[in-house]
Amino acid sequence: MKKLLTLTLTLVLALVLVANQASAQQFSKRKQYNSVGVSLNAMNYFGDIVPKPSITSLRFAATRPNIGLSFTHRFAPRISARGSLSYGRITGDDAKAADDTDPDAKYRYNRNMNFRNDIVELSAVGIFDLIENRNNYLKRPDFVPYVFGGVSVFHHNPKGQDASGNFVALQPLGTEGQRVNGDGTYGLWQISIPFGGGVRYKLNKSFDLGFEIGWRKTFTDYLDDVSGNFAPDAQLLTDQAKYFGRGITRSTQGEFARFNEPGQMRGKSNEDDWYIVTGFSLNYILAPRVKSPKFR
Repeated sequence: MKKLLTLTLTLVLALVLVANQASAQQFSKRKQYNSVGVSLNAMNYFGDIVPKPSITSLRFAATRPNIGLSFTHRFAPRISARGSLSYGRITGDDAKAADDTDPDAKYRYNRNMNFRNDIVELSAVGIFDLIENRNNYLKRPDFVPYVFGGVSVFHHNPKGQDASGNFVALQPLGTEGQRVNGDGTYGLWQISIPFGGGVRYKLNKSFDLGFEIGWRKTFTDYLDDVSGNFAPDAQLLTDQAKYFGRGITRSTQGEFARFNEPGQMRGKSNEDDWYIVTGFSLNYILAPRVKSPKFR
């Protein structure tokens, strides 16, 4: 997956650079324009609390809303740059995601973890249109597919629901013994690589309707607060840390004991978490001001 991601981003960047060099000189500043947009999206995640221990596995019932604002500048017939600010939520629950009849998922069913995580993201991406527009915004194509890639910074804060129904911030607890074993705990500010594709449809001279799907490759395995192994009780400093760190036992006959012993796998620590944003946007084109020539 990492090699595929690197190859995809390299190819997109190469296409952008080639197209930009070939067309930038033919696209005057009078044809460049800006747009502002709002988006309403669906948000999902890939991680440890999903139906299958696979990056392609997600639980559609765990979909949560995401909203965003964006500003886009068109530089060339195929090239635009976009800055976006968005807010959304991801969530997961072993009790609803893991199948207790699946031998590969049974330990996660008994683990019985849950979380929700509110994510605020600020991103900057380059957009490459598959259909070019060498004219001004008024003569732009009616239908344009595109691909994009870039970088983002985001803030997250995973929380778990306790027996009383209250949501508790998990990062300060050190649920895998991070507060004691010297590794420290994970940061709530992280970087990701957003990439994906979409289509735009021209509604009229001023508005475009868009549909887009975008993946976020993160560099943390703690969007769900689950990554490594179960920690000994001595490394869990509070009752809340023990409650969430040792697992909320599902079995009434001691079956769970063999799943949550110290050192046993709590999560797949060799894979970072991902999240995905899918939805619609409405973009308003800010008509460029055309300066009239001066005559003397």
